[in-house]
Amino acid sequence: MDYGQPLRFGTSITPSAADPAATVDLAVLAEEVGLDLVTVQDHPYQPRFLDAWTLLSWIAGRTGRIHLAGNVLNAPMRPPTVLAKAAASLDLLSDGRVDLALGAGHFWDAMEAMGAPRLTPRESVDALVESIEIIRGMWAVGESGPLRVNGMHREGLMHRITGAQRGPAPAHEIPVWLGALGPRMLRLVGTTADGWLPSLSRVGTEGLRGGNSRIDDAARSAGRDPREIRRLLNVEVPEGGPSAGLAGPFADRLAELTVNHGVSTFLLATDDHGATRWFATEVVPRVTETVAAARADRGTPVRDVPSSRKLAARREGIDYDAVPAVLAESAVEPGDPRYGSVRSTYLRGGRPGLVLRPRDPDEVATALAYARTQPVPLGLRSGGHGISGRSTNDGGIVIDLAALRDIEVLDERQRLVRVGAGARWGEVAAALRPHGWALSSGDYGGVGVGGLATAGGIGFLVREHGLTIDHLRAAELVLADGARVRVDAEHDPDLFWAVRGAGSAMGIVTAMEFQADEVGDVGFAQLVFDASDTAGFLQRWGAAVEAAPRDLTSFLIMGPPRAGQPVIAQLMTMVNSDDPDTVLDRLQPLAGIAPLLDQAAQIVPYPAVVNAGPAQHAGVGDPVTRSGLVRHLTPEFAEAAATLVRSGQTYYFQIRAAGGAVADVPPEATAYAHRDANFNVVAMGASRRRLDAAWAPVQEHVEGIYLSFESDLGPERVGEVFPPATLERLRAIKARVDPENVFRDNLDLGLPPAH
Repeated sequence: MDYGQPLRFGTSITPSAADPAATVDLAVLAEEVGLDLVTVQDHPYQPRFLDAWTLLSWIAGRTGRIHLAGNVLNAPMRPPTVLAKAAASLDLLSDGRVDLALGAGHFWDAMEAMGAPRLTPRESVDALVESIEIIRGMWAVGESGPLRVNGMHREGLMHRITGAQRGPAPAHEIPVWLGALGPRMLRLVGTTADGWLPSLSRVGTEGLRGGNSRIDDAARSAGRDPREIRRLLNVEVPEGGPSAGLAGPFADRLAELTVNHGVSTFLLATDDHGATRWFATEVVPRVTETVAAARADRGTPVRDVPSSRKLAARREGIDYDAVPAVLAESAVEPGDPRYGSVRSTYLRGGRPGLVLRPRDPDEVATALAYARTQPVPLGLRSGGHGISGRSTNDGGIVIDLAALRDIEVLDERQRLVRVGAGARWGEVAAALRPHGWALSSGDYGGVGVGGLATAGGIGFLVREHGLTIDHLRAAELVLADGARVRVDAEHDPDLFWAVRGAGSAMGIVTAMEFQADEVGDVGFAQLVFDASDTAGFLQRWGAAVEAAPRDLTSFLIMGPPRAGQPVIAQLMTMVNSDDPDTVLDRLQPLAGIAPLLDQAAQIVPYPAVVNAGPAQHAGVGDPVTRSGLVRHLTPEFAEAAATLVRSGQTYYFQIRAAGGAVADVPPEATAYAHRDANFNVVAMGASRRRLDAAWAPVQEHVEGIYLSFESDLGPERVGEVFPPATLERLRAIKARVDPENVFRDNLDLGLPPAH
């Protein structure tokens, strides 16, 4: 009865309050000697013991690799909503190292004295069922609405959740194991739990055999594979204590418990440093070797079997069993509690079949190689903010680069910095601030580096310092064939040219090197106007921006008019100066273009404006955009834009100033070629058909499209993003580095006719 689960080894320690430091040292030693798991006994009613959860939290801070669990946590003494949040929080803080083991309670006299309700055995099981439902429900942040659970038993003694807010989602799929002995509890393990954790001293070999039988029968009746339920076992140091002479027989005994009774995780109950080291160095290697040989002889496959919850939610077309081992633990699929935090982007909902989260460029290459074998869409994600929606999909694979977020100063004198593609611009701004530097990078710090810095980057410093791509000095990519390359002006300059404006079509950019600008505190103003004379307002604002010194950059936002209220326009304007007189002088022409309804202006650090918001997005729906680049806000353009705003078909209308330093770079210098445009216009709506109709008059005045703000990237739009000569050159480079058009779902440039 070997279930083929990978072996794990750990310890079970007593949470003694007599010497807390020594107790923690036992856990630290378990990690140092290479064990996989450290567990803490839970005796909340005993005054001579530390609180198990507090101790686990402290151990998490003292360790960096080993997993942590109670052994087992007394469920009646721990409200499940609180325990769920505590477990998820510690899992996030410890980088996914928390496992959850629960028990139905014991020593009822002591527990009742502390306020726990006295339950019958049947009620204990029922209460535990509800606890598990609540805990998993709290972790399921992707589910719609708050959590509601109606307790079905004695009033006041069972759980009743009337609308708890879910979350946070844990860092990994936390397993729920049960310490169980009775028939009802064993059936609960089979129908609901992820593992069974008894003690050998209490169940014995026959108890293991009978317990496994009950669990397996219950699992099959519930439509589960018994192999998905991990079998854990608390064991004691053999009589005679740790010694070389006992290591062999003890190891052979444990190996027999694996191959004949399915145990895959052994937890040595000991508070002795010597016994911990003996177990790890003398017993574990022999158990591992013996079990491996037995499994090889029997042909027993060794793997973790996914839960029935995951299997039921999987999407067609993806071979989940083929996910490379190095990516499997961090991968997220439907049915995983973490799915709700990675399925969507900032603006739109998604339903990918699998999200791969590589930790370094080698794992990116591994993820790409796997994804190429799957006949489903492939999305690439850096920060997940992308308006186009290409960083999520429906039923496909997403390669999420969020873990590649290091920010490193390479050369202080030249202000060279290397930034991982998964970093967010708010993090970059904060990291550069102590040096007195900044990089112009959009208007929101939650945007990922990789997406913005391969498309353009129209930020609050754009008129003075140009596009973000104009500061790019080198890029590191994983190409379609898995090759890792570094490109710059001397090494594959053609590909480096293409990365600056069309990088998402060429490969997966994993890191970028930038030359930052010297930027101190800045003036930032938010001005609100009565823009009822919408066309006139747009003309006057455009003229004022074009006439302003380059140290001023202004963005405009409008929404649909409301009945009986004036049309409102908001300006967000940055002046790259910390001198109040200079800031006021720059703002004065803007303040007079229309009746001013509200104003706020201050001198602030650049990161205070471009600050990072939440890293996890929960967008819903499928918003659409139309966008375009224009040279000047002419009367004809302004009238068309005013008509669009008044139509009500755009709930968000924005114009960003560009121009200035952007035009200092020749149009052929980068794949972003529309250097003569002074403004970028974007309209967001709910219906493509209606938005297209309302946008049509504006379209007559645009001279190209900025890639990042367009959700329609059909062939006709790609021709507007890239002028003919630029597109021809891009396709030639594409044919060399991605001849099979692997990244077509990210940006489909098409290929030359020969391909």
